[in-house]
Amino acid sequence: MELRHLRYFIAVADELSFSRAAKRLHIAQPPLSQQIKDLEAELGVKLFDRKSHPIQLTPAGQAFLEEARATLVQLEQAVHKTQRIDQGELGYLTVGFPSSIANGVFPEILRTFRQQYPEVQLILQEEHSAFLIQRLRDRQTDIIFLYLYHDISEANDLETMSLTQEPLVVVLPKNHPLTAQSKISLSDLKDQEFVMPLHQIVAGLSEEIYYVCSQAGFVPKVAQTAVFMVTILGLVAGETGISILPSHVQNIQREGVVYRQIQEQTTTTQLTAVWRPNHSSTILQQFLNIIKPLSIYSNPK
Repeated sequence: MELRHLRYFIAVADELSFSRAAKRLHIAQPPLSQQIKDLEAELGVKLFDRKSHPIQLTPAGQAFLEEARATLVQLEQAVHKTQRIDQGELGYLTVGFPSSIANGVFPEILRTFRQQYPEVQLILQEEHSAFLIQRLRDRQTDIIFLYLYHDISEANDLETMSLTQEPLVVVLPKNHPLTAQSKISLSDLKDQEFVMPLHQIVAGLSEEIYYVCSQAGFVPKVAQTAVFMVTILGLVAGETGISILPSHVQNIQREGVVYRQIQEQTTTTQLTAVWRPNHSSTILQQFLNIIKPLSIYSNPK
């Protein structure tokens, strides 16, 4: 049985006339009559009472008509859904990110994408950097966001797009002597104890902090490490140490801490989008089009 048999049958059932149905279908009447006979033979039932004038559906034909219409409607819906998926208007996208980026530009990216593609489901996965990369390589995630670090910048099996460069700020306990300064030089921090982001969790940010400190001629003295930004802020408020974090951390309301700009204005950290180069998803391409205006370079790696 072919779909054209269903369309021919529905046309004859609607018109209750082979001649009118043939004209509607733009085919000759004899081939149409033969197609209906072939359909009846395949089903093993009579669909039309040809002795009536006009012809009438048999009870079996009436039942088959309802199912035939439902089948064509379902097919049309399937075609429409498939086309929308192909156009990136329907489906899902799995996005991985570490908690450290959740207070910066990332929420705006999500909001913009949801506004433009409201029927695409975003599946968000919050994990540490190494696990995010492994899930991406294992095809369990479509795209991830993290702070750029050595292992990613040197990876040949992944595409990257460097997004916003964000200044780093010094985070101090509210009673710390350095709060008297409006800007702080990195060299002023060489004798301070640091609360650092855990490298295994936020490798890019951790590497950047070590790098900027090395540029100032010292290695940070690590008193404590922590996974989440709010934890780092809490430990700083408890005078466990000071920290250096991306400036978006100031969006987190936390009593007991003070933020100060770094005097060396070139100090930044770089948010990066990472995906597999052979990923063919139209939805992913739509997502990349959303974030591309944020790129600090004209072309991805």
